[in-house]
Amino acid sequence: MTTYVLIHGAATDAWCWEPLAAELRGRGHAVVTPDLPCDDDAAGLAEYADTVVGAVAAAAAGAGGDRAGRPMVVAHSFGGFTGPLVCERLSADLLVMLQAQVPAPGETPGEWWENTGYGPARRESDRRRGVAEGAEEDERALFLHDTPAALADGLLADHRRRQSATPLGTPWPLKAWPAVPTRFLLATGDRFFPPAFLRRHVEERLGFRPDEMPGDHLPMLGHPRELAERLEAYRAAR
Repeated sequence: MTTYVLIHGAATDAWCWEPLAAELRGRGHAVVTPDLPCDDDAAGLAEYADTVVGAVAAAAAGAGGDRAGRPMVVAHSFGGFTGPLVCERLSADLLVMLQAQVPAPGETPGEWWENTGYGPARRESDRRRGVAEGAEEDERALFLHDTPAALADGLLADHRRRQSATPLGTPWPLKAWPAVPTRFLLATGDRFFPPAFLRRHVEERLGFRPDEMPGDHLPMLGHPRELAERLEAYRAAR
């Protein structure tokens, strides 16, 4: 048995992990899905990491300390700024970045967009899709076009949260990427983080090519079984 620690992105809660968590628990694993303090203006990246580490400790205590081995951490989207911090503190066995932002030492999440060339890459991707420059796509079309309608409805109706700007101005505190094996899993249908942009971003910052699977920005909702199989393959390879 392994403990999977699943870290969600901005402006939402941990509900987005439920289909994947059910798949992993069905395979005999423990799963920890903390709600980050997205709407707390007093919380920066350190408090986000504290929240995850505290949730893992609470889960272990509730199970009588019965947890096999070191955890696997999966960080989605903006969770990419928190996942490596958690891995440093938990001595994680593996970090999987899922459609995630890859931070650089001293970089704030607010600086990431310009530093990585996201704007031009997104505009080019939109142009190729026939989206006029400056056009606003609704959340379903941009983030959830490959997610079952009932799950997309549930997320948009009940699990959107105000995202505080506080962590966006917090410099990423590590001086280098943590000494934890890292994989990056890219969803090829994402319109928000276009695949061509993410491939370049991962190669520039992590030095390897990402693995790829189907899905939109939230493949844990649209493809939970395949995602579980990918994570299990990573675990078996360790």
